Amino acid sequence: MNRNRKLDWYLIGILVLSAFLFGWGIWDAGNANSYYTAAITSMTQSWHNFWYGAFDPAGFITVDKPPVALWFMAISAKIFGIHGWSIVLPSVLAGIGSVYLMYQLLTPKFGPWAGRIGALLLAITPTVVANNRTNNMDAILIFALLLAVYILSRAVSKKNFWLILLSFALVGISFNIKMLQAFMILPAMVLYYWLAIKVPWKKKLTWLVAGFASLAIFTLAYPTAVDSVSKDNRPYVGSSQSNSLLELAFGYNGTERLLGQSTGKGGAFPGMGTTTKKNSKSNSNTQNAEMTAPTGQAGQMPAGGPGTNGGQPGGNGQKPTGAPTGAGGQKPTNAGPGGANGKTGGPGKNAKGGGAGGIGNAFAIGSAGPFRLFQADLGSQIGWFLPLSIIGGLSGWFAFRNRKNKWYQFTDQQKEVLLWTGWLVPIYGFFSVAGFFHPYYTIMLAPAIAALTAIGVVAVKKLLPAGSQKAIWAKGIITTGILSTVALQAYYAWSYYPVIAVILMIVALGLSTWWWLPSQKLHRVKIILSALVVTVLAGWWALTPTIAHNSAAIPFAGPSLLAKSGSQDMMGSSVDTKLLSYLEDHQGQAKYLAATADSNSASGYIIKSKKAVMAIGGYNGTDPTMTLTQFKQLVASGQVRYFISGGHSKSSTGQIGKIIVWVEANGKKVNYNNSQSTSSNSAKGGMQASTTLYDLSEAK
Repeated sequence: MNRNRKLDWYLIGILVLSAFLFGWGIWDAGNANSYYTAAITSMTQSWHNFWYGAFDPAGFITVDKPPVALWFMAISAKIFGIHGWSIVLPSVLAGIGSVYLMYQLLTPKFGPWAGRIGALLLAITPTVVANNRTNNMDAILIFALLLAVYILSRAVSKKNFWLILLSFALVGISFNIKMLQAFMILPAMVLYYWLAIKVPWKKKLTWLVAGFASLAIFTLAYPTAVDSVSKDNRPYVGSSQSNSLLELAFGYNGTERLLGQSTGKGGAFPGMGTTTKKNSKSNSNTQNAEMTAPTGQAGQMPAGGPGTNGGQPGGNGQKPTGAPTGAGGQKPTNAGPGGANGKTGGPGKNAKGGGAGGIGNAFAIGSAGPFRLFQADLGSQIGWFLPLSIIGGLSGWFAFRNRKNKWYQFTDQQKEVLLWTGWLVPIYGFFSVAGFFHPYYTIMLAPAIAALTAIGVVAVKKLLPAGSQKAIWAKGIITTGILSTVALQAYYAWSYYPVIAVILMIVALGLSTWWWLPSQKLHRVKIILSALVVTVLAGWWALTPTIAHNSAAIPFAGPSLLAKSGSQDMMGSSVDTKLLSYLEDHQGQAKYLAATADSNSASGYIIKSKKAVMAIGGYNGTDPTMTLTQFKQLVASGQVRYFISGGHSKSSTGQIGKIIVWVEANGKKVNYNNSQSTSSNSAKGGMQASTTLYDLSEAK
């Protein structure tokens, strides 16, 4: 270590900015994503729950992901107590760590300015800020993957076998954060390793095989350990259809993400619609529109969504009617947030809360196709620097080539370009065609976009003084980058700030003209203005979750957040306090405080009471955890006495549907003074829903 190495104050400033963007206001995080907060609450109560990632304190069912990311959150909650800020803190720290790793990955080959620019762009990408303020898994996943790539780069430079094993092991560990999503960067890692490491090819191949062995061991160790335990001695694996973690990985969290959800669909997803900024102010208790999950056809998305004049739900303001039919990849009619009449693909007129994304647009993923990531639904979260990254990758490839090399020989810088391009392209392709994902998943693209953009900037700087021909190319790259990027950003901002969008386009045109003028006066001013014009709107979008103190279950960035503040949960945080008080007074010797159809109905009560509430059907209310006969046995043995029906429950089918029918037919409705009950989270956007409590103590 060089003890004389000076501190990079630019980097320190960027890290401080990151800490502010990710961490300011997290004391208002509330329950953030209450589904995972309920699990964190349960995991702090026993090692058994901690190991399996149990959703409820009794360890009946797990959440829909492996628990590695939740382990960090549970440890934080155990140390500091269960608070909004303590469960979000690991994501904040992971986000800051990712910004630092971006600097460390770019600086060795491209210099400190590339590292600074890449770190800054990652920090101000809107979906990155939104993700790093929640207790979802994505912030920790990105940190783990960047750490894996950083260790691989060190392994290549040092020719270190053990670091290669560690790098691939980290990808295996990342699999146990969010499953197959972690494997998206493997093509980039393998390509980079093969091209960059300078050892004999036999050793290179042997080390790569060993790396994949390390990957396999750390990928399969936890799922195999879970699946090998008797199903009677562990929780049911949530969102799986066969109580298997490996099946969950390759089913619900695997092929269904690409082809569309075909199992475990629980009907409507409450609270995933949008409200206008105006309506949010005038009626905080207005029920949000419902959106349905996409069907199994690739490229489809739910019908309905924000339309003209404020993002009201559905085509022409009508209530959504379910997912559209048709072949995969077809553009749904009147579907999703966006343009006039609710069509996808662009911001609607005055569609604040819709258009370029609205609060809780859980499945607003645009129309499948090669330009999906440029559309307003996803682009307003991840697409701000996408044109610059494409231009930057091409510029870096040609600027850092060695003309003396043969076509198959690459410079060290070109190998880095291939690394980040290899990260970008497969993930871009996935999101272009996938049928079942949330917009915030696109954070997976953020590191590659930031890195390629930074590489492009230093590539242009290298070309500018290199002679008249190269300087002309450099100016062409600069003006193309400015105009394409500002035009796209103005498109995203038009629904909110049309005047500002026009002004920025005029400034961009003026700057582009200025770059072609022969005068070199005020050259530094020209550079600063160019940087500002391509970052100001993205920076503002990224700032909105921070200003709003927003920590959402479905992370999102945009001006519509400024209508509300604090946690934006998917209905799970609301608790009927009268109902909870009644249950606590009358639970008796029952193992469970109550049973519900799904996790949304249970999570708030688990968090508030710290007691076991059975979510029979898991997250979607459709997990086949038990039969009606088995549920009757639990009731007969006194383990379950009360059943909460309604509230935020999703539509359940199969055995769970039969259980609900039996409960409603045989249970006794309890008058717990519901007319005077209140929701403990009503100020946070929770929906006041009708709830019925059934006493099953005399059910037959």
